[in-house]
Amino acid sequence: MPARKVAVVVGSLRKDAFTRRVAEAMKQLQPASLHLEIVEIRDLALYNQDIEESPPQPWVEFRNQVRASDAVIFVTPEYNRSIPGGLKNAIDVGSRPYGKSVWSGKPCGVVSASPGAIGAFGANHHLRQCLVFLDMPVLQQPEMYVGGVNKLVETGGKVANDETRELLTKFLQAFAGWVERTIRAG
Repeated sequence: MPARKVAVVVGSLRKDAFTRRVAEAMKQLQPASLHLEIVEIRDLALYNQDIEESPPQPWVEFRNQVRASDAVIFVTPEYNRSIPGGLKNAIDVGSRPYGKSVWSGKPCGVVSASPGAIGAFGANHHLRQCLVFLDMPVLQQPEMYVGGVNKLVETGGKVANDETRELLTKFLQAFAGWVERTIRAG
């Protein structure tokens, strides 16, 4: 069976974001049953229904990339105890126009990361609220909060220690199983 295509949506727009580092690390650790690809959100104009009749090219490309995926992993930092505006905008762009959401029914997982000790717990749970509305079955366990990420994952996704590598590997293996179970049940 070919690997499942997984769109990885990185919530931070910063070039060397900690969440991008985590996404790169997961790409390096992905099991053979998954093919992870980062889907960029950096160039998405703010969602505005007034321009939906002739949507900007970055919206079209983003929607097509997510639509072509079998599943999604969101990797989010925490801004003010919630998700960043760029990530929320990407969610909105993908959910429109009404009735044509690219998210609906896609199995997903949430990874949150922060230099702080609680690993962006607030953002993780705020994002889950959006995903329920979007009809995205979310992997419940293992939960994935990467606290102290600035010391655990280096630029380019190099993982600093075996414990973090094991944590990410365990998450990806559970996610691969979740994707298969969800797709078979659908």
